[in-house]
Formats: sequence, C-alpha cells, structure tokens
Amino acid sequence: MASVLRQQQQPAGSGGNNRVVAVNATPPNNILHIHADAFSNHEKKGWKKFLSFIGPGFLVSLAYLDPGNLETDLQAGANHRYELLWVILIGLIFALIIQSLAANLGVSTGKHLSEICKAEYPRLVRYCLWLLAELAVIAADIPEVIGTAFALNILFHIPVWGGVLVTGCSTLLLLGLQRFGVRKLELLISTLVFVMAACFFGEMSYVKPPASGVIKGMFIPKLSGQGATADAIALLGALVMPHNLFLHSALVLSRKVPNTVRGINDACKYFLIESGFALFVAFLINVAVISVSGTVCSASNLSSANTDHCTDLTLNSASFLLKNVLGRSSSTIYAIALLASGQSSAITGTYAGQYIMQGFLDLKMKRWIRNLMTRTIAIAPSLVVSIIGGSSGAGRLIVIASMILSFELPFALIPLLKFSSSSTKMGPHKNSMIIIVISWILGLGIIGINVYYLITAFVDWLIHNSLPKVGNVFIGIIVFPLMAIYVGSVIYLTFRKDTVQTYIETKDNTAMQTHVEKGFMNSNGELELNHGPIREDLADIPLPE
Repeated sequence: MASVLRQQQQPAGSGGNNRVVAVNATPPNNILHIHADAFSNHEKKGWKKFLSFIGPGFLVSLAYLDPGNLETDLQAGANHRYELLWVILIGLIFALIIQSLAANLGVSTGKHLSEICKAEYPRLVRYCLWLLAELAVIAADIPEVIGTAFALNILFHIPVWGGVLVTGCSTLLLLGLQRFGVRKLELLISTLVFVMAACFFGEMSYVKPPASGVIKGMFIPKLSGQGATADAIALLGALVMPHNLFLHSALVLSRKVPNTVRGINDACKYFLIESGFALFVAFLINVAVISVSGTVCSASNLSSANTDHCTDLTLNSASFLLKNVLGRSSSTIYAIALLASGQSSAITGTYAGQYIMQGFLDLKMKRWIRNLMTRTIAIAPSLVVSIIGGSSGAGRLIVIASMILSFELPFALIPLLKFSSSSTKMGPHKNSMIIIVISWILGLGIIGINVYYLITAFVDWLIHNSLPKVGNVFIGIIVFPLMAIYVGSVIYLTFRKDTVQTYIETKDNTAMQTHVEKGFMNSNGELELNHGPIREDLADIPLPE
C-alpha cells in the first residue's frame, strides 16, 4: 500500500480552504508513469497561465493613482521640486513587497487577511481591528469622493457637497453595470485614468524637467525644505494604504490555483510579476506628476496668479499645469481624468469594505446591500465637511485622511508580516529569511516614522496653539493616554504569539510527492493539474479570467 494525497474540502461559501491530508490508498498502476512530453506541453502554456492571473494587481494599483496621491504629488512638487521623489521610489518598492505578501497569504491559505485575523485574535482584538480597518477604508475613500466632487464641480459647476452625493450614487451604478460587461467597463475606466497620465507625460516633454534633478531626487534622500518631513509623511500615507492589504489578499482568491506546492508557488510568482508591472506604471505616473508640478511652479516667468496657485496647490486648482499642452481645454480634460481616477479608486475601496466586513463579521447579505452600506459609511465624513467647510474644508480633509492612513497602517501591516512569515499559517510558502528581515525593517521603519511624526506634531500643536492652559491640560489628559494605548497595541500585535494553524503539513515518499506536484494524466495522455475550486463567495469579483 502506498500513501497518496487527497483534498479535504470544506464548503466554499463558509470561507474554507482545500487542505491536503495524507490517507492510505492504492494508486493507479500508471500513476508514476508520466511521459516527458506531457511536462513539455505543460510548460509551453506558461504565458496563457500568466494571463489568467492578470487583474488583481492592476485593480489594486489604482489606489496608487487616486486623487489623494495626485494631490500630495502636486503639493510635494510645488513645495520641494524633485527632492521627495525618493519617497515615491521607496514607498512603491515597499508597496510591491507588502502587496505580494498579501497575495501570497490569500493564495497559500485560501483565506483573505481579515478572515485570518478573525480566526487568530480574541473577540475584543478582532472587533477593534475591524473598526480600525473600516476607519482606514473611510479615510482612503475621502480623497476619492472629494476628487470626484471637484471634477463634477469643474465640469458641471455642481456644488462640492452635491458632487459627494452624486459620487456615492455613481459608484453604485458602475458596480451594478458590471453584469453587462465588466471587461468593457474596466477598459473604459482604465482608459480615462491614463488620460491624466498621458497629459502629464506630454507636459513633461514640454517643460523638460532637468534629468539630473529628477535622478538626484529619486536616489538621494533629502528633507531640507520647510515642511519637507510633513510632505514626505503625507506621500507615504497616500502610497501605502492599509485597506489595500485586505483587498489584494481577497482578490487573488477569484483565480483557480492548482492545489499543490508547485501550483501555489507558480501563482505567487505570477501575482508578483503582475503587481510589479502595475506598480511600475503607477511609479512612472507619480514621478511625472511631481516633475511637472515642480518644474512649472519653479519657473522664473510664472504669473502672479499661478504663483498663488502653487503656494496652495489643490485638486481643484491644478488644471493650470496642463495649459501648455491642452490650452483652453485643459480644465475639461483634467476634470474628466480626475473623475475617472476618483471613480475607479472608489470601486476598489468599496470592494475592500465588503471583504473587511465579510471577513471580520462573517455577515451574510446581498451584494447590493453591502455596497450601499459601504458607500454610505464612506461618504458621510466628506458630505459633512463639504457642507460645512466648502471646497477649502474638503481639500484640508484630504490631508487629514492621509495622516489617518499612516496612523492605521500598523494594524493591517503587522498581522500580515506575522502571518506571511509563520509556518503555521503558510507552511512551505512562508517568507524566506531575507524577505522577513527586509519586510520587518521597512515595516517597522515606516511605523516608527509615523508614530514619531504624530507625537511630535501633536506636542508642537499643544505648545503653540492659542487655547487657554486649562484647555491644553484637558486635551493632554485625553490624548496622551490614547497615544500610550496606540503604542501598546502596536507592541501587542508585534510580540503576540500566533496560536491558530491554517496549514496542514503532509509527509509522503518522494516519488508520490513528485507525482502530486506534477499532476495527473487524463485519458488522452495529457498532463493536468488538480485545481482547488475557487471561493464561491468571492467568485463574482469583476476581474477578467
């Protein structure tokens, strides 16, 4: 009797995963007689296999091109020219690492990040993580909603608060249209998003930023100008988004992955290549935006009106940067591209909110109800601020949202780093020692910078504000304990020992393991890999297959 491997299946709707367990059985007589040509034919299908995995990385990369990123890029370029390009480079390298870890976690465990958090942490901790994750979705959605509202204001002169309401309805409409041809919808959104990229690349060719200045800014770290630290933190906060980690780990579950070590490794490799290409495109667009802003706003022949714009550059006033290329139509094209950027990013935020709610709370509800709940929660702060403060208040809210994302990052990043480095969670697919060291150094560095900046910024505000001493004392009594709780929570998540095992180890003889890794022969003598069924509760994700 030889030992073969079979799949132990759980109901897909329950969020379970196909696990591999050892049982005793007698293999077919031809189980180990696999012709070499079969492997050759299988390897020739590599490009077709890769194309089937394209989608999640590009959808996630839209978050790195959303209105919040565009505004922080514009401000960084106007204030510091090219000096902060290195922040974009480091941020997107770090984003590639952590996004690939999120994809690997989903592929290897069959569960997305919020589901594993629900299984791993005590009830109080997971409810706190859920609330913080929802807050991160709201903070990430604020720039998207306000950016779209600004675009509608430029195009149709709709008040900002009215644009916020239209944005919520339009996002639900776009999500509903996916049943009529999601590929066409995605193609339209992507085309409109890259209209802005084409405009800024065209403007780059006109203003001709110095190549030496761009390269120096990209590879020589520097924080010399006034407010450079705050702008660098805002750039990082806009780039590395907590909700993207939950989103990416869920999106990959819509793909069929062979339920073998080799199949999982191949899937992780394909998702890494796809994410790398998508984020490289996002990096080029961010560099173009900063370079154009820095070159135009530092020109010696800048008019007084444009000088005032550069002093306080916002999404609502940035269309003048494109006049050299587009002339009078600059504001219209800019608004259309901003509209597409906001709407496409809002769709990814809506998906992230759905999977966070599903994973942490295991709520069973219809998709349109989840969409409505997620959008209602997300647009509420933007609507209130735009009604009270108008466009200027909405613009300031984008900066606050970026700071909130920096604050929220540890509560998604630390669980991801721990789970992806754990043999009890990932088995043989856990991170290598090099990746563990690099990811933890980068992660703790980003977290340390954010915590330091938040504390010093609050202390500086406390010292220099105009409130009476009694008010300062009262605020300090409230805020400093909250800071201590925040730091203590980060330490708890970092050093808490994981207790839940999601990977079942298998042991078998080498020949049988090779057979399982390579697949089975069908009646035509062709090699086939065993695919675990995709998650039924995630199978309706609108991605090309």
